[in-house]
Amino acid sequence: MKVLVTGAAGFIGYHVARRLAETKRCEVLGVDNVGDYYDVALKRARLAELETLDGFRFLRADFADAEKFAGIVAHFKPDYVVHLGAQPGVRYSMENPAAYTHSNLDGFASVLEACRRTPPKHLVFASSSSVYGAGAKPPFREDDNTDQPVSYYGATKKANELMAHSYALAHGLNVTGLRFFTVYGPWGRPDMAPTIFARAICEGQPLKLFNHGKNLRDFTYVDDIVAGVVKVLLHVPAERPTPPVRLFNLGHHRPVETRLFVKMLEQLLGRPAQIELLPPQPGDMFETCADLTRVQAAIGFVPKVSLEEGLKKFVEWFRGYYRV
Repeated sequence: MKVLVTGAAGFIGYHVARRLAETKRCEVLGVDNVGDYYDVALKRARLAELETLDGFRFLRADFADAEKFAGIVAHFKPDYVVHLGAQPGVRYSMENPAAYTHSNLDGFASVLEACRRTPPKHLVFASSSSVYGAGAKPPFREDDNTDQPVSYYGATKKANELMAHSYALAHGLNVTGLRFFTVYGPWGRPDMAPTIFARAICEGQPLKLFNHGKNLRDFTYVDDIVAGVVKVLLHVPAERPTPPVRLFNLGHHRPVETRLFVKMLEQLLGRPAQIELLPPQPGDMFETCADLTRVQAAIGFVPKVSLEEGLKKFVEWFRGYYRV
């Protein structure tokens, strides 16, 4: 089968593309613009790993370029599309909202239109736990109200879900959105907590913990996320669902306080952290926790990797890649 993966040079995109290409039954086309929001060398290193696989090909392109991306999809004719490309980051969306409008709004519109012109069996796209926003009470359920995002990033992901709904309803596309919860693991982004914290600990630099380290996060290991993405991708609805777009949480369902997360990293790295406790940061949510009832019923999704095991694997990769 032929699968197109956007954001293939990104963290989750790399892992999903790898899992699919390694099955030997997939022809995977990765698309990414290799943008410089964070270290391009890390993206190139991920791609170098992928390009050793026989089932993987890469095309550097911006999926927000509507005509070009539609041409790519029309030429490749994928059976499945996994849209993981996006402008990530909650805090950066406060500083540069235009980047999110381009990638997350214009970009997703481009993906939907390309799939309308050349329909795949199934389009699966990345949403985020950030859609739950203000007023949400953990554990977050897919049918909770999501009309009060606290960041522009969250607002763009909420918009993606509504855009997908309109295309599925009007054009009969099979579309599923996945709300990811704080994904971590090897090859993770340098702007995310695990790498930021690990670097600060290793370099003896101040480690800033907002909300005095009391934020609770549903840390989910990337292999569990990939297993969920692939299972959902292949679980094409037999009949038109109601509402027309399925939405699933993918998380671990065991939130951990940020301060405890840092303590676990200290133990694995064998060094103490120089902690600086700070007030809450605008746009942050105090707690995230995924209710997994719906996705467990649909595809039998159960996260398997504990935080202890996942962090150990992350630290092994971190030490090797950054030569710490």
